[in-house]
Amino acid sequence: MVLNSYSKINLSLLVNSKNKNRFHNIQSYFCLISLKDRIKIKKINKKKDIINFEGSFAKFINKKNNSIKNLLILLRKLKLTSSYYSISIEKKIPVFAGLGGGTSNAVSIIRYIVKTEIKKKNIDQIEKKIGTDLKLFFYKQGFLKNLRSIVDLNTNHKFYFVLIKPSFKCSTKEIYSKVKKYSKRTTIIKKDITNKKAFLNLLSNTRNDLQSVVENKYPQIKKIIYEIGIQKGCSFSRMTGSGSVCYGLFDDQNSAKKALNKLKIKYPKFWISLAKTV
Repeated sequence: MVLNSYSKINLSLLVNSKNKNRFHNIQSYFCLISLKDRIKIKKINKKKDIINFEGSFAKFINKKNNSIKNLLILLRKLKLTSSYYSISIEKKIPVFAGLGGGTSNAVSIIRYIVKTEIKKKNIDQIEKKIGTDLKLFFYKQGFLKNLRSIVDLNTNHKFYFVLIKPSFKCSTKEIYSKVKKYSKRTTIIKKDITNKKAFLNLLSNTRNDLQSVVENKYPQIKKIIYEIGIQKGCSFSRMTGSGSVCYGLFDDQNSAKKALNKLKIKYPKFWISLAKTV
């Protein structure tokens, strides 16, 4: 079986507070995009999982301690499966980039292995092991209301993205540790979501609270975001998650392609890609 494991973009990200358990409460509009890893998976008779990583970003994966290995161990511990698997993952999603590639891989495998509805307490246990963004990958377009609640936007807005990853990587833990100011919580206004023009206007007027932290550490991020934002047809540009991938959102494919070509000339040594909403 071959699974498609899609990446995500944080269209906004507000850091509201810090919990007693040291996790940050955040709110985020997000969507899945067409940039994806491919996962080959099959059940085996051996009593040991076989996990291989291939592709552009495989060299950055810890082969002895990774989210897939930890997930399979946990699924058996929770009695959600008793089987062992041969899994090969072609990594096309950059790592340490704010695109959620590792978590997306885990969710794709969970959905394949576990055919029944997973109990909430089990989801919570998996989240603690894999990542707090786990729930995002069950929605195509959504709003993370808080760490425990997601609103399905039930929209099918088509957007195009030019993605740029500079040569450095960001540590999520480190970036969050440097957040000193918190944003007020926001609420969804339905008419601002269902209408595409209104939704774009809403997104353009929000932000990613982690972006300034990353810009202070890596000033080049600010320049990249500016260069994307001045491209013709770009509605807005910012960073996704805790970085380091920066993106521009475009309403039409032609504008996105032209911007991609110009930015490839501007940044010949950086990873640059075009994606669209799933």
